[in-house]
Amino acid sequence: MKTILFDFDGTIADSFDAVLQITNRLAREFGYEPASPSEIKRLQNLSSREIIRQSNIPMFRLPLLLRRLKLEMSQEINHLQPIAGIQAALVQLQQQGHRLGIVTSNTADNVVAFLRNHQMEGLFDYIQPGVALFGKGRSIRRIARQHQIDPASLVYVGDETRDIEAAQAIAIPVIAVGWGFNSTAALAACHPDALVHEPGELVTAIAQLDRQESQTP
Repeated sequence: MKTILFDFDGTIADSFDAVLQITNRLAREFGYEPASPSEIKRLQNLSSREIIRQSNIPMFRLPLLLRRLKLEMSQEINHLQPIAGIQAALVQLQQQGHRLGIVTSNTADNVVAFLRNHQMEGLFDYIQPGVALFGKGRSIRRIARQHQIDPASLVYVGDETRDIEAAQAIAIPVIAVGWGFNSTAALAACHPDALVHEPGELVTAIAQLDRQESQTP
C-alpha cells in the first residue's frame, strides 16, 4: 500500500479564483501588476520559479506576501469547495488501504477548517502545513521520518511544476493533476510519473505505479 501525499490548494481545494482575487488585491501594496485573464493564461504555462522571476517581487518581500495571502485566505476558506470528484477518489484510495496526507504551504487552520466543512477530516492521516514555497521535498522527508514511513511507499500529488520538482528532488514518484494552476503542457514538460486530467484517474494512476514498481528488477 502507498502513502499518498497531496498538495492542497488547486489539488484538493478549488481555490484558484480566491487566490487570484487576493493576489490581485495585494498587487499595489507589494509592487507587482495585477494579472489580467490573458496574463493568467500565459503564467499557467510557466514554471513556478519563472513566474516569481517575472513578477519582479523582491525576494525579501515574498515571505510577507505569502503570509498575507494565507491570512486573507482564512476569510475565504468557508466559501471554498473541493475539486469536483476529488472526494470520491480520496475515499476510494483510502478504502483500498492507502494512507493519505497533505503537504501544503497553506496554514493548518485553513486546511482543517476546509476538511471539516466538507466532512473530509477522516480521510487524512497526516497534515504538514506552513511549508516554504520551495520546501515541500524537505517536508515530505520530515513526515516520513517522524511517522516511520518507508520512503519507497511515498507518492506525491500536486498541480504545479514546483510540486513535481520537489518530488523529483527526493526521488519519489509524482502525479501531476491537470485541473489546478499550471497548464498540462507546463506540467508535462517537467516529466511527472503520471499526468491525470480528472480525479477519477488518480486511482488508476496509483495502480499503474504499483504495477511498474512490481515489474522493476
